[in-house]
Amino acid sequence: MKVGWNWLADHLDLRDIGVAEAADRLTMAGLNLEELLDTPGGPVIDLEVTSNRPDCLGHIGVARELGVLFLRELKRPAAAPATAAEKTAHVASVAIECPDLCPRYIARVIRGVKVGPSPEWLRSRLEAIGVASINNIVDATNYVLMECGQPLHAFDFDRLAGRRIVVRRARPGEKIGAIDQREYPLPPEACVIADAERPVAIGGVMGGLDTEIGARTANVLLEAAQFAPLSVRNTARKLNLHSPSSYRFERGIDAAQLDWASRRCCELILDLAGGELLAESIFAGEPPPAAGAKITLRFAQLQRILGIDVPTGVAVEILERLGLRLTGPAAEQAATFIVPTWRRDLTREADLIEEVARIHGYDRIPDDVPVPLQLSARTHRDCVTDRVRETLAALGFFEAVTLSFVSAAQAGRFTPPGVRPAVAVEHSSRREENVLRPSLVPSLLEARRANERHGTADARLFEIARAYLAADPRRPEREVEPARIAFVSGQEFRELKGVVETLARRANPAATVTTRPADVPQFAPGRGAEVLLDGVRWGWLGELDRAVTDELDLRDAVSAAELDLAVLEESADLAPPFRPLPQFPGISRDLNFLLDERTTWREIEETVRAAAGELLEGLSFGGQYRGKQVPAGKKSYVLSLAYRGAGRTLTADEADQAQRSIVEACASKLDAALR
Repeated sequence: MKVGWNWLADHLDLRDIGVAEAADRLTMAGLNLEELLDTPGGPVIDLEVTSNRPDCLGHIGVARELGVLFLRELKRPAAAPATAAEKTAHVASVAIECPDLCPRYIARVIRGVKVGPSPEWLRSRLEAIGVASINNIVDATNYVLMECGQPLHAFDFDRLAGRRIVVRRARPGEKIGAIDQREYPLPPEACVIADAERPVAIGGVMGGLDTEIGARTANVLLEAAQFAPLSVRNTARKLNLHSPSSYRFERGIDAAQLDWASRRCCELILDLAGGELLAESIFAGEPPPAAGAKITLRFAQLQRILGIDVPTGVAVEILERLGLRLTGPAAEQAATFIVPTWRRDLTREADLIEEVARIHGYDRIPDDVPVPLQLSARTHRDCVTDRVRETLAALGFFEAVTLSFVSAAQAGRFTPPGVRPAVAVEHSSRREENVLRPSLVPSLLEARRANERHGTADARLFEIARAYLAADPRRPEREVEPARIAFVSGQEFRELKGVVETLARRANPAATVTTRPADVPQFAPGRGAEVLLDGVRWGWLGELDRAVTDELDLRDAVSAAELDLAVLEESADLAPPFRPLPQFPGISRDLNFLLDERTTWREIEETVRAAAGELLEGLSFGGQYRGKQVPAGKKSYVLSLAYRGAGRTLTADEADQAQRSIVEACASKLDAALR
């Protein structure tokens, strides 16, 4: 925000205050100095105004801050233009069809203006802060914009079909030629200002070419309105069309000054271009708020939070100078204030304490005051994610950090059941990678490809981050933005399953990991699985189909897994009780079954565990074979089994009996035959 020093003098007594001193005090109060400029129109202060302070996006707002800092009275023009007898409502009308996008609209009509160049004083002030002079009518609207932060727009009244204003949503296929000489297709949710026939302005963003003020303009309709910040923001970004007006509407304007800004601009136009102002404005929408929030300040909190003693009277005086109003006499312990409409950023007690601190002076807060501190405790999620990182790093994986935004094509490279690209943004600076990723796997595949191109083969990568499944604040965060653990490597399915099992047992030694076939189109046929942790769906793992890796130009085969961090948190037991090591020897046996090709490992595992009983300590996959000795449609599986007795030495006869039970169960349930 560029502020003209001579302009500020209209609103504040600046005698005995230097430009550098004022800039320094503003910086210490939160309006950082970007640059001091020396222009033909006088000194200019370029300030960085944070997004929570739209009240300082005008000279009056900055003058108000200086007035508080230097104990000076703010001067604001009365804005009381003379009016004709005829009323505005007799010649024009305003209707708001989308109050959610435009809650308030004020229109005034000035007849008989003479459009021409602005006087030197006006051109000089605008040009000093980087605003080009157009003509006296447009310059008046820009002047008031930069004076108080309220955008306005002037229409050539005679070019408005039906002499009416309709504020509505854009209709399908509508376009508008804007005053920048370009044509824009209007987004469906855009707020447009229309006349009886067509759009004549993009609400809060830019006016239309057909109704702009020109040399032949004789009658003017002046708009002062409030537009929804999100609507303006979305429209400006979709069209890549930004303006000083949209910048202010996006941050929120003071609706209580709409009428004043309208009257002030009319006053200037009458002085600069002549004409007559019709009586009474046309107001459509809700009445503006009379005041802001009501906040109670406990004076003891000043000492506790700031570390210094600010006298009660000083704190109250500072807040009153800032425009806050006491609801009654200040009590000894606390006082309640009503926030002015231009300070919507003040919503809680801590905000008032910050206001007292910055005006009283941050330099008065000593740097050696002891502030009570309390150690923060690590959350259960912190501990679980640390265990995940330690485990994966020990298994040879490297942690990656990738962007949450991906392209639609990237998002489609891994789509487990129920996971679809659902959240996208339309932004002028993000045309391609505008999808919030529903899975971490595509990003890790891109990182693996980048490693291959730089000569690092078989990069084992993992990431712990959020996926984005929907934009619905009513649903639990776990459903719409779940935290995920994802990893990719060149290992085959069995090895990657071992990584998943190790991860689960490092979090909980008693955890049980099972798998079942998964319908994930990116996995090679028969090489993908859904993972369950203690019977709860945990995620997916598998070997990616060659079509996927070829699309990414990956040289080697890739396996991938994606797991739900919340499920692991619920299962985790990071400090399990001590269990003594087995004191008695176990017995290991193998079985080689001839099975139908359709029989899955899960079916075998369930059958074996049910038949073996409590003596079975472990079961693992020993290998598979398909070849000359195996009939077509069949396969050979080798099972490795471990038996152990509880509190005694297991006998060979007991192990043999368990083996026979397994063979009989597999033969009857799976039509399995020993080889």
